[in-house]
Amino acid sequence: MYIQRITIINITKPAEKNINRELQWLATSLGLFNMRDKDRSLFRIFIELLKASKASKPLSSDELAFNLHLTRGTVIHHVNKLMESGIAIHFKNRYMLRVSSLHELIEEMEKDMARACQNLKDVAKEIDGKMRA
Repeated sequence: MYIQRITIINITKPAEKNINRELQWLATSLGLFNMRDKDRSLFRIFIELLKASKASKPLSSDELAFNLHLTRGTVIHHVNKLMESGIAIHFKNRYMLRVSSLHELIEEMEKDMARACQNLKDVAKEIDGKMRA
């Protein structure tokens, strides 16, 4: 069974035009922050993977851990969350964003959500039909 957990949090976009604020807003909107991640390691991994994707250079978990001063276990935990949400992929023992730009990433996630909603509608219609019989 394939599981993909897509999180979208609808929050007000920052008025301030600042790349760091906008990246934080985007990451928060994608559910990449939570109260337990006090040092924002998931966000930092996301940014590191974004930079690596722009350079077409996937990173290993060891490289991510070294670059961000995190344990390999922490990196693996967070990278798995990014893969589960369809943001990152595993390729030849390395990790990268599934596409090279944030715009493409949001478009791909939008397609994922549309497929999930269509599946839900199809099953709901089938169940409705069975309940009428």
